[in-house]
Amino acid sequence: MANQHIYSDYFDDDFVETLDRNILQLLDRVWFRSKLVGFEDFPQRNNPERPLLFASNHSGMAFPWDAIVALSHMWRRLPDLRHLPRPLSAPMLSQSVLMNPFLVKNFWKKSGCVDATTLNFETMMFYNDHNLMLYPEGVPGIGKGFNRKYKLQRLATSIVRLGIQHHTDIIPFYTINGEYLNPYTYSWDWVNRLSKKIGIPFIPVGPILLMVLLQPWFFYMAYPAKLTFVLGTRIRPYELTNKPLNELNRTDYEALSEQVRRQMQQELDAAVQKHGQHPYQWRELWQRMKENRRFFPFFLPWAWPALFQEFERQYVRNGRRDFDLDLRSPGAYWRMIWRNPFTLTFFIPVLGWIPIAIRGYRGHKLSK
Repeated sequence: MANQHIYSDYFDDDFVETLDRNILQLLDRVWFRSKLVGFEDFPQRNNPERPLLFASNHSGMAFPWDAIVALSHMWRRLPDLRHLPRPLSAPMLSQSVLMNPFLVKNFWKKSGCVDATTLNFETMMFYNDHNLMLYPEGVPGIGKGFNRKYKLQRLATSIVRLGIQHHTDIIPFYTINGEYLNPYTYSWDWVNRLSKKIGIPFIPVGPILLMVLLQPWFFYMAYPAKLTFVLGTRIRPYELTNKPLNELNRTDYEALSEQVRRQMQQELDAAVQKHGQHPYQWRELWQRMKENRRFFPFFLPWAWPALFQEFERQYVRNGRRDFDLDLRSPGAYWRMIWRNPFTLTFFIPVLGWIPIAIRGYRGHKLSK
């Protein structure tokens, strides 16, 4: 296909490895404490020529830490990285620097994300270096509000259509406790319609909103929910219908995607019942913090702006490779602030958003 350049335009293995080693391992070990359930025998392709389609529920009203943590955990665990899924992500995540964690330029695309457009999805079905991962609820999944937590929204029909067309399986897995990354926040469609005009997919209305104004780093913040990823039952979409491919119409695909949604919802409910009753596990969190006290304060969210800004300075702006951030020596945090004074804007009430927005929207259509 004509746009197969998307396979390698931005994806950078070194970026992923360096980011994981320097930042994500610590955040996962202490803050998110993620767990993979049922992944011991990692799913293998039914069609060697086509990628498997990993699909999960979105964590409502939170910055997508759930996807970051899931993929970084798999990155560390999989013996053969060919099995690792590459994500199809909402185009809004990459349209402005603001939607990249702490303004790390091209964070999502360097990590392997590809904009989830119809053409890109169809093109990635011919990509054999990795599997694919998507959140078929789309943007409505992350903007659904705490009152609809763990309630799967309508699934995109494309996952069923391409699964049938390419005779490849859907591998559902369920993100548990992700709803508690930013709890008790709610969504209004009219607010979200306005926010999309400035490149933000939704506005979480709740206790955290005031803090986002007073301390801009809260925009990227996550509460310490223990993220658990539960492998579901493999779905063979081509076995869900007796109709030939050329006779299936949109109504058929909508009915099939609803069938898939119902199966996933049933398994998600069961996974929540088993793994989602104590989302924070405070005692375990405190224990992990004590065990990793030599890395203080970098596992705490208020230190993440300095951590990500220093990584961005070294890897993206200075082009360094194979480095290890100093996270243990006395004064390491303050040295990061000194080298990255822009970090201070994340702590300036209200006015801090001005330089953040200027940098975050540079090159975006809003700035033109």
